[in-house]
Amino acid sequence: MDQVTELTLEQSFSLRRFTDQVEQMSHEQAQAFLIEQYRQMLLRETLYKDLLKHEWQLDSGFASLQNS
Repeated sequence: MDQVTELTLEQSFSLRRFTDQVEQMSHEQAQAFLIEQYRQMLLRETLYKDLLKHEWQLDSGFASLQNS
């Protein structure tokens, strides 16, 4: 985990475009946008956890223990 991950060239351009857009926002727009980004981050985290549980079959093992 000591390896530093860098953005691809495409991601760097996307970040620059995003930065330009954010700099044009009002304070209120930026706050609302930040809150929405955080909500989406939490949803993505939940999705990843659910996908990993399913892929690693953690959910089925727990369900079978409850039915015993």
